[in-house]
Amino acid sequence: MTSTTLKKNRITLSGIPIDPLTMQQTLNRIDRSIERREMLHHVVVNAAKLVNAQKDPELKASIVNCDIINADGQAIVWAARLLNQPLPERVAGIDLMENLVKLAAEKKYKIFFLGAKEEVIQRMVAKYRALYGDEIIAGARNGYFKKEEEPQVARQIAESKADILFVAITSPKKEIFLDTYKELIKTPFIMGVGGSFDVVSGLVKRAPLWMQHMGLEWFYRLAQEPGRMWKRYLYGNSEFIYLILKEKLKQLF
Repeated sequence: MTSTTLKKNRITLSGIPIDPLTMQQTLNRIDRSIERREMLHHVVVNAAKLVNAQKDPELKASIVNCDIINADGQAIVWAARLLNQPLPERVAGIDLMENLVKLAAEKKYKIFFLGAKEEVIQRMVAKYRALYGDEIIAGARNGYFKKEEEPQVARQIAESKADILFVAITSPKKEIFLDTYKELIKTPFIMGVGGSFDVVSGLVKRAPLWMQHMGLEWFYRLAQEPGRMWKRYLYGNSEFIYLILKEKLKQLF
């Protein structure tokens, strides 16, 4: 499946395109791109990112410019179904990352990990080394650097000759960083992975599978950090529901 074919098949939610791909189709497309040394920029979209893209033109542009756009949140899958633009399944960023690390071990690809605190990234890299060997590690760097240091960070990644780059920095910083520096980085596959490093390192627990399937991961995170997260989810989820209902009403009338 070519990039042109992918883009023709995209659905659109509130002005944000999304590719109707399964996990396996996404993995196949990424693997082919790495083998051919073709640059592929990936992003996942959840309810919060869709809402924030309505207010942040730079974030929206960085999403639209990506080669593959997956539905990360179950709410996106449900919204697409409501708007008669069904998606085959959710492709969660952390699950895709874990699958790609396994693929890297099988295909001898090298990965650069960028983001999170130093303790987190060191623990995660140690875990992957123990599981898959040192050969998959092209490099690693924490996500705490100033804007003026960004070109230096991009050059460090380029010099590592990595096949895959995972970036675990807050949104929209990671999306804008990748969109700005991907031509300098030149890594065949680049992807923002949000808080995935914290989960893989074992410092943060992911919601149980039944909550993931019911679209309740946000509630699990809220229960873990109520003081910090309640405003984000109260307002963000309300805005998302408003956007989707507005689109549905347009379809009906």
